Amino acid sequence: MHCPSCGQQQVSAEIKFCSRCGFPLGLVSEILAHGGFLPQLADLHKTKTKFTKKNGVVFSVMWFLFFLLIMAPFWGILGVEKMAGISAVTGIFGGLMWLIASLVLFKSSKEVNPNQMLTNQPPMNFVGNQQNLYGTAQYQALPPQQSIPTSAYVPPKPGSWRETNDLVQPGSVTDDTTKILQNLK
Repeated sequence: MHCPSCGQQQVSAEIKFCSRCGFPLGLVSEILAHGGFLPQLADLHKTKTKFTKKNGVVFSVMWFLFFLLIMAPFWGILGVEKMAGISAVTGIFGGLMWLIASLVLFKSSKEVNPNQMLTNQPPMNFVGNQQNLYGTAQYQALPPQQSIPTSAYVPPKPGSWRETNDLVQPGSVTDDTTKILQNLK
């Protein structure tokens, strides 16, 4: 592979930076590996659909409220009881049918990349994400400070410690072995 900046031929395609000019080659090899585009930028070219589960649920609730709470009283005030009844039935059953249809037929508003499901990576959004064009950023921070209250440290109770004179010095292995062999005779 040649550096696109200075033309220097690289020893390996796995080198991250050009040995002559320092150009980041990790991006170039990733573009070549994916056929000329970056998979991180694939979401920019997708068209978003309006027919999602979330939008379907919102529409079904709006349908229910409009026909049941607005149109039925409107027809009742005008004195057309048959239309008020039809409006109420349309609001209840139409809203229920829209709700079921949107939950069953429409896709979720959150798109999941199959590659992310296999690698257990977080979904990629480019606002405030730790993923950039050169890979995942390494965290350089310490863990949060942990404190232990001073009340957890108490002095030992009198008589609960032993002095060094009370400790028995262990004997040597050869002394113990000799004693065991003498007892066997």
